[in-house]
Formats: sequence, structure tokens, C-alpha cells
Amino acid sequence: MNITLEEGAAPSGPLAGVRVLDLSAVVSGPLCGQVLGDLGADVVKVEAPTGDATRRLGLPDVCGFTGWYLNFNRNKRGISVDLKTEAGVEVVRRLAREADVVLENFRPGVADRLGVGYESLAAENPALIYVAISGFGPDGPYRDRPAYDSVIQGYAGFMPTQGGGSEPALVRSIAADKVSGMTATYAVLAALFAREKNGGRGQRIDIPMLDSWVAYILPDVFLDRAYADRPEPGPAPNIHRTWATKDGHIVMMLIEDHQFHAMCRVLDREDMIEDPRCRTILDRFANAETLFKEVEDELKKWTTRELVDRADRFGAPIAPANDIKDLMADPQARHAKIVVDVAHDEAGNLRYLRSPARFSETPTSFRAHPPKLGEHNETVLREAGYSDDEIRGLREAGAIG
Repeated sequence: MNITLEEGAAPSGPLAGVRVLDLSAVVSGPLCGQVLGDLGADVVKVEAPTGDATRRLGLPDVCGFTGWYLNFNRNKRGISVDLKTEAGVEVVRRLAREADVVLENFRPGVADRLGVGYESLAAENPALIYVAISGFGPDGPYRDRPAYDSVIQGYAGFMPTQGGGSEPALVRSIAADKVSGMTATYAVLAALFAREKNGGRGQRIDIPMLDSWVAYILPDVFLDRAYADRPEPGPAPNIHRTWATKDGHIVMMLIEDHQFHAMCRVLDREDMIEDPRCRTILDRFANAETLFKEVEDELKKWTTRELVDRADRFGAPIAPANDIKDLMADPQARHAKIVVDVAHDEAGNLRYLRSPARFSETPTSFRAHPPKLGEHNETVLREAGYSDDEIRGLREAGAIG
């Protein structure tokens, strides 16, 4: 599905007029910055002279992008600044004086050592909302440990559940990173609202990845543990699973009795509706070992398409286990333009995942491909008041790329 880039258009989203300085790299901070950009904010991404590491995670195209970089950095302008130089630090401080939001995901203490930490920036801009994403937060025994997605997943307590009763398993996606980025996003929105209510004073926000992932992934796993004075529950039947069909796999979720009854009609097994093993969800859980085997055998008599079509007919919550190609061909995904192709002058068509929020009055927009490394150095610095001679001096001194 093709859409047109609205390059140079005024942002129409609800954050139009908000300025964001994105000092982050890789996933968590860049995702937050991208979402804020989709919502209309003017996001300036600050990269080291070597560029964000995700520019090198995959085969680059002629513009120096990778698929990884593309999917976390649209709707941003980009500058290249060496924060190891005094002049480079001053560039960031100068931009931060006019910013509403600063994002960073350095290890705790690094931003302060560089001279771009919250205290120093807020002293010059009290309205600043400063977001620091880190593995374990600014304090505690793990404060200085390196944190990657798999490390956070390892600590969070969910891997045995993901393993489904077999060996503990990672979610095969950088899910903790992405959840941290989305947690940072809603925290920024709340802080912007709070600033409007409290006279314009900004604040610091810390987003620990471990806390973010636990808060997101465990609520439905934590259920029986919510009663602190009761014994720890035993293992529950694995309902988050795929089911084999004659030619593929489906997924389904049968919580309400009427949903189970619909599944029985899909399988032409209405006799199971009155089966004592199946009358309530508690009965079905108590007899899961034998009941699941019977359902598995029945499902293998039907193709995936037959089951999905019959599920639509009877109202059963059943879906195919799509791969990405299937998703891109899916009628609902095509109707919603979930995956879009956008023309790039040098790289051809680039494929993106559309912003999911649909605003009736302040729609999101696609205004800019991810920037080339240092693409907007001169534009952004001129807006900050640098003269052409000063910009030339910064380049000669190695402060900018």
C-alpha cells in the first residue's frame, strides 16, 4: 500500500509545536522519539559522528540506512555532534534551552559526566522535561550493569511462562526495549500535561527497562500471586499456544462459555457443549489434559481457511497464525494501511509500519524519512542562532560531522 510523504508540511498531530531533542540510540529512546514525531513534535535526533549503531545492523542502502534504523527514526531531523568535545556539548546545551523534551538512554551518570544531564540542562531551561531510559534505573545494586533486551527479559520472571512448561524462553523480539520506549512516550505526554497545570515547571523522568517490562508483561501472569497470604498456585494449562490444522496453524482464545460453544460448532462437535468436562471454564481447565488432546485431533481434520471461515460464521475468536507475508496480504491490514510503502528519492520505495493512532481532529502525518547522518546540521544550527562562520568553525574543530 503506497502513501505519499508530506515533506515540508506543517505537522497536524496533537504535539505540533513541541520540540524534542533525542540524544538516544538503538531502540528504546528512538522509538519514543519516533512516536512523538508521528504525533507532530519537531524531533531533532543527535548522533555521534559514527552514527546510531542501528545504521550498521543489517545491509545499508545507498543512503546509509538499515531496515532497523528506518523503523525507529522516521519523522525526525538529524544532526551529528561529538559530545566528547566542549563545542559539541555546547551545541546540545544550546538546543536544549529551547526544547520541551530531552530523551537519552545513556548508562546512569554518563549524561552528567558529559555535561548534558538533567540538573545542568534544567538550570538553563526550567520547563524542560528530561527522560532518562536505563536498564535498572538511577539507583540500586544493578544501576551500573549493562542492560540489553535479553538481559531484562531474563530478570523479569516471564521466561518460564513463555516457555510454556518446557525450557524458559525469550520473547523473540526486542520486546522489553520497545515497551520501555512506549512507557517513556506516555510518561512524556503525562509530563507535558502536568507542566501545563503547574505553571510551566518541567521535571525529570526515569524509565527503568526492568520496571517497564515487568509492569507490561506480568499482570495477567501475576493474577493468583496478588493474594500475598495464600499459597503459590500450581501450573495452569497453557492456553497461549498455537493449534495445528490440516495445513497450518491457528490461534484461539475461548474464555466465555459461548465462545467455547461457538468453537464446538466450528468443529461440528456440538456434543461437547453438554459434556460434563466442558460446562464451565473451571471444568475445562480441570480436564485440560484430555480435552486439549481431543480438540487437537479435531482441528487437524480442517484446513486453516475452513476453520477461520467457520469461526466468522459462528462467532468464535479464532485467527490464522499469519507470517509477515500473510499480514501484508490480509484484507483488514490492507484496509487500515498498516504496512505502507513510501517513495524515497534515492533508495526507492521504503516500507514502514503506520502509526496506529487515529485522531479525528489532529491526525498524525508522515513528514520525513529517517535522516542521513548529520543531514540537518546546518538547518538546525542556524535555527539555534549559529552563524555560517560558527558552523564552519564547529566542523573544522570536529564538534559536528
